[in-house]
Amino acid sequence: MKDKLYKYDMEELYQLTVKRLEDFGIELIEIARLVQKLQGDYIDDLSLERCLESVESVVRKRESIHAILTGLALDDLANEGKLPEPLQSIIRDDEGLYGIDEILTLGIVNMYGTIGLTNFGYLDKKKIGIIKDLDEKKKVERVTTFADDLVAAIAAAACARVAHQNKE
Repeated sequence: MKDKLYKYDMEELYQLTVKRLEDFGIELIEIARLVQKLQGDYIDDLSLERCLESVESVVRKRESIHAILTGLALDDLANEGKLPEPLQSIIRDDEGLYGIDEILTLGIVNMYGTIGLTNFGYLDKKKIGIIKDLDEKKKVERVTTFADDLVAAIAAAACARVAHQNKE
């Protein structure tokens, strides 16, 4: 049964969200690799499959879907030059003091507490893996002002989820 507020049910929204991420070159398995790298020091034999399951779980949440779809739509609009100035230039150039990209993505991170928040800060600063690729892509290919922070938020939240499930 479909939610009365949406034309799509949650599985359709999830699949649409995964497709939108893929449109930006973002594969969930790449986010899972970040989770494994960050949490592997704390959990022996942390499998990539377990990390991917956590990433998928984070992305399936309605709050995550909303943040992802909103952020990627803003990146697309900026890439097409369809935002009003000065917002167009601010997002296109990923202006250093523009923090709305982080604020939007913190909605994902905040569902998982301080472990998620500290991991997000680390990923946002260090820009490793696919986050680095997205950050570099914005300089030559397309606007990814929100995309790189969304990936960092998903990875950070999935790290926290894995940590919370760890019994040690």
